[in-house]
Parts: sequence; structure tokens; C-alpha cells
Amino acid sequence: MKMKIAKLPGDGIGPEVVEQAVKAVDAICEKYGHEAQYGFAYVGACAIERYGDAYPDVTHQVCLDSDAVLFGAVGDPKYDNDPTSKVRPEQGLLAMRKKLGLYANLRPVETFPSLVDKSPLKTSLVDGADFMCVRELTGGMYFGEKGRKDGGDTAYDTNIYHRYEVERILKLSFEYALRRRRKLTVVDKANVLESSRLWRQVAQEMAPKYPEVETDYMYVDNAAMQLIRCPKYFDVLVTENTFGDILTDEASCITGSMGLLASASIGEHTSVFEPIHGSYPQAAGKNIANPVATILSAAMMFEYAFGLMEEGRAIRKAVTASIEQGIVTEDLAAEGEKRYSTSEVGDWIASYIKNN
Repeated sequence: MKMKIAKLPGDGIGPEVVEQAVKAVDAICEKYGHEAQYGFAYVGACAIERYGDAYPDVTHQVCLDSDAVLFGAVGDPKYDNDPTSKVRPEQGLLAMRKKLGLYANLRPVETFPSLVDKSPLKTSLVDGADFMCVRELTGGMYFGEKGRKDGGDTAYDTNIYHRYEVERILKLSFEYALRRRRKLTVVDKANVLESSRLWRQVAQEMAPKYPEVETDYMYVDNAAMQLIRCPKYFDVLVTENTFGDILTDEASCITGSMGLLASASIGEHTSVFEPIHGSYPQAAGKNIANPVATILSAAMMFEYAFGLMEEGRAIRKAVTASIEQGIVTEDLAAEGEKRYSTSEVGDWIASYIKNN
């Protein structure tokens, strides 16, 4: 198969971890007889510096012309520390999601047996945890009307949702639940927020169409507690944009490192595959960042963008082997054990794919 992949490394550690994912992709292509063609584009702070726009038209066109997007991260302290800045790296990520119609973010959370001791939670709680977070990605406060008034002393962000936005993300979530253990948890704040009451109303209307799926409802504050108290309770969890952003980062603690969690953003146009961690500027250029989440995002790319399930499994198998054999970066290395660099982990995983 020939595949066109847009490569958007972005900022901070983005270029380093994307480079390792490309090694895995190339190893898969060599082993299975595929051909990957890459198109490079700027996004985030590096795009602002070059174009004055965090997601310029030229980058959008590269994405549209591709079958999938492999994305790193955006963010730079230069902009974080300047509250008056009119253009920010994160605006590039939001613009990409909006322009590509990426309404659903899929974040699988699964523990590695050899790393359960890395989690801040008890082993008995996290061992065997395996669930999918589905986050609505193009609605809510992130995209609603926002601004300042009263001379700048009053700020507002509007949390707005339309029925069609809720229906399409719930439909996707029900369908994923059917492929898994057939349980869907809808997370909202329907006791307080009108937008959440719409979510719950639509979910209750749709649930009878999926009688094989056990559907339950949970307030977001309770969901935050249950993710820590009993993560194995969940199978598929779906929620709105802001809640999803917070809950999925919380869920990363279950695995022991944000450097292990991949994601896929899918929707109307080209899908984007990215690690859930940020740009981690403190580690940029030091060759110490964990590339596993980005490599696993490449596995999701083969599965979700190209339907190549065996190829995705081959990457996961290589990642699992690297972790079991201790070929890991400093965030996962056991005390007294060798700490491998970003590139060494990437090279080892690519080699494993080719030879196994």
C-alpha cells in the first residue's frame, strides 16, 4: 500500500519523538511491503515564527493532501509567559482540529504489566485496566464565544453544544463499545450545566438503539474520583471537550507515565495521530524524552487510517518487548538500571519490528 503521511513535529520534544515514530513506520513499510511518502509542515510556535500563524494555510493543505497526519506537540514558554500575546501555539492545534473537522479524540488507556509499579496507584487497582476515552474535540468552551468586558476585569467563555455534535460523538462511542466489552459511561455535569443536560438527554434517546450496550451516566466530579478509585470499572468513557481534556490527563497516571499514551483524532477529513503529552520544552534537544506514546500513535495510524491491524499489532508488540526488556527512557527506568536515550529506544523498536 502507498500512503501519504503529513509529518507535523511541532515544538519542544515534538521533532525528537516524531522522528522515532517515523523509524517505526519505515520499519513496518519495509517488513510488509508498503510505501510511505512524507510531507513536512510547520505548526505551533515554529509556524508562528515562520509564518506569523500557528496553523498556516500551507500546513492545512499538506494535511488535506495526506492520508494521515503524524503530529508531535505544540507549546513554547515564550508564549506561555506572555498573557498579552495575540497569537499562541495552541491556537494552531485548535485550528487544525476545527479545519479538519476532528470531532472525536480517541485515547486508549492500557497498563503494561511490567510497569504497574510506576503508577502512583496501587498495583491491585491498575493491573488489567483497559479502557477507551472518547473526547468531543471541536465544541464546548474551547470554541465558544469568549472575551473580556468591564475594562478587562470580567472574562467569559461560552460552553455551547449543538445536538448534531453530541449525536455524532455518542454514535461513535456506542459503536466502539460494541467492539469492546459493551459498556459505555457518559460523563457530564447535568445537575448544573444546561449543555450537559442536552448531552444526557441525547444519550438517553440513543441508548435504546444499542440494546447490547450497557449505558450508565456519571457526573464529571464522580468520574474523576472513580478513575483513581477503580479504573477497571470503565470500558468506553465519552465526554465533552473540557471535561475530556482534564480526565484523559488524569487517566495517564494509571499507566505511570504520560509518555505511554497515544491518541487518534478523527472526523470529517484527514485523521491526526499524536501523543497526549505536551511539548515538554525543558527536555527539548536533550534526547531524553519518551517516544513510546508517539510510536503507539503510529500504531493507531496504521489501524484507524489504513485498516492495517497486523501492522499496528507489530508496533505494539515491539513497544511491549522494549518495556519488558528495560529499553526505556529515564521516566520509566528502574532505579540503578540503564536509561536509554530517545533515539536509542526508537532504534531498538524499529530493529525489533524488522527482525521479529
